[in-house]
Amino acid sequence: MSTHTYSYPHDIGLLDPFSRKAHGRHTKIEVSENHETRGRFTLATLKKDALAGTITGLMAIPLTVGICLMSDYPIQIGIATVVVACIISFITYLFRPGNHVGVPGVAAGLAPVLAMGIHKFGSETMPWLIFLTAFMQMLVWKFRLESYILKAVPHFLIEGLLAGVGLKIAMKFLPYTYETVTHSDVFWNGERISVIFFSLLALFLFIYLYKKFKNSSPGLPYIAIIGGSIALSFYVQFPMLHIDQVPLKLVLPFPNFKAIAPQMYVEMILFAAMLTLIDVIEQVMSNAAIEKMDPLGRKADSNNSLLVMWIGNMASSFFGGMTNLDGLAKSSTNRMAGAVTKMSALFVAAVFAVVLFFPGLLTKLPEFSLAVLMIFTGWKMIAGLYHVAKDGKYAFGLSMFCGILVFKLGIFEGLLIAIAVHSFITYVIYKHDAVPTFEIIKKFIKIFSDGAHPHVTETLDVNEDPSTGGLRYSSVKKHPTAKKTLNHFIDDWASGVNHHNLLSVVSTYDTNGLLWGTFAKELRAGHFHIKRYFEHLFEMEGVKVVFDSGEVRQYKDIYIKSGSYSFSYRKKGTLVTIPARYSFVCKKENTGWYILEHHSSEFPA
Repeated sequence: MSTHTYSYPHDIGLLDPFSRKAHGRHTKIEVSENHETRGRFTLATLKKDALAGTITGLMAIPLTVGICLMSDYPIQIGIATVVVACIISFITYLFRPGNHVGVPGVAAGLAPVLAMGIHKFGSETMPWLIFLTAFMQMLVWKFRLESYILKAVPHFLIEGLLAGVGLKIAMKFLPYTYETVTHSDVFWNGERISVIFFSLLALFLFIYLYKKFKNSSPGLPYIAIIGGSIALSFYVQFPMLHIDQVPLKLVLPFPNFKAIAPQMYVEMILFAAMLTLIDVIEQVMSNAAIEKMDPLGRKADSNNSLLVMWIGNMASSFFGGMTNLDGLAKSSTNRMAGAVTKMSALFVAAVFAVVLFFPGLLTKLPEFSLAVLMIFTGWKMIAGLYHVAKDGKYAFGLSMFCGILVFKLGIFEGLLIAIAVHSFITYVIYKHDAVPTFEIIKKFIKIFSDGAHPHVTETLDVNEDPSTGGLRYSSVKKHPTAKKTLNHFIDDWASGVNHHNLLSVVSTYDTNGLLWGTFAKELRAGHFHIKRYFEHLFEMEGVKVVFDSGEVRQYKDIYIKSGSYSFSYRKKGTLVTIPARYSFVCKKENTGWYILEHHSSEFPA
């Protein structure tokens, strides 16, 4: 049995607005290769998973309740969905693991879609729509279509979609922060001011605890706010959560097809396709993030995770349940609480089962504390636009446009319009570059090939995002740096020296650059002193430089080229050659390359 040491970063979170900066701290843990690294279960992993699953379950209950309210689903149905999804997740983990510490549950991003389905088709038809969604997801899993979906829909539109949904969630739960038990025609009465005060206090306290414990105990802020609000409700009167008793029963999810109009079938198929699209994209994105947070550095398999998802959704449709996927908030809490395997999901299911059999426990929950957690969840989804801002003005502007459309018109309509606008802009760019329409069609077809993305033009760069598999669009203008390598840049420096072009040589150095020249006796800093060095150098007759060898190293955005070159000049008609060694420390900026430090010295005699 061999033992390996793994390290993992403390800062994680895909949509987390408070965890953007990595502290660079790593924790090392030693595990047995024959057990934990392969997902096997031992007494040690059981203890860790039991504690982590219990903590995650306590944290996830209020979030699940809030998502049920947002979806217009009975709370007990949502709780039952999580129980079934967790059990199925563990069973499939035994033979086809998707990820190792992810926790399934109802998805906040799909809450407005489910609510729209209930209003449009009726709650009695939703089991059939969930069944149809699961069937489509099965096809995606079977034929591995997830990669094609991610290629067709740019990642920044997905972030915009989630931001729009997040705004919907925040606005839905905002009234809970000022609702009162008694009705009054006067808005600013003492009872309302009291509810608003405690809502703001809970929000600030939650944010403080979240920032303080997000890397060590991410479930603590949720448990503290819920526990504190329940204790406070014994002394202050608040509107409390109401639970409608709904019997759970297994029935076939098929509706009365004769009572459904033919045109309604088309709308149902489109609705299920929208659920499938959003579910698949969210699951793949979550899987990429969960892989990064795995304590043992194990790889995740998105296709296996889709298997878990469609089986869970298929089972959910037989008791009127909701759709499920691995949520980032629950999964990050599970991982930070010490989970090692999917065994933790069984303990999450156990915690939810207690609430399922004793739903009266939820009536002790003040609505304002639930609203605080859901508003924060909505904000995290909106804060995902932070990632898009790094991709340029075009991607950020279109993602904002998509978010506004989703908030105003709906998820399906907003996403379709945003995709249409993006396609039109891409078409205009192609036509501006005089690309024939037939070639544009061929490029569109090649989207689904494995080669270079067909959207790439002289003014638009498209690359695959390594974390999600989606597309990352850079600025529509190309920078001078993109056309020049470091070696070409150093050749420019050499050309300036050989032609005695003082301005050309000095401009290659950063304004605060450092130079220790081959023939210098002191370190030169800044353009003025560097210029003085080369003025003296060019006084030598026929001075030239020839590069002999060199190697390049890259450290993030810093490039270092080291090697040997030879200076030559004429002294009283005789050619003198000085072999020397060099190191150029360069940085790649949008406006070009610059030398930060340049060290050169003669070889020892």
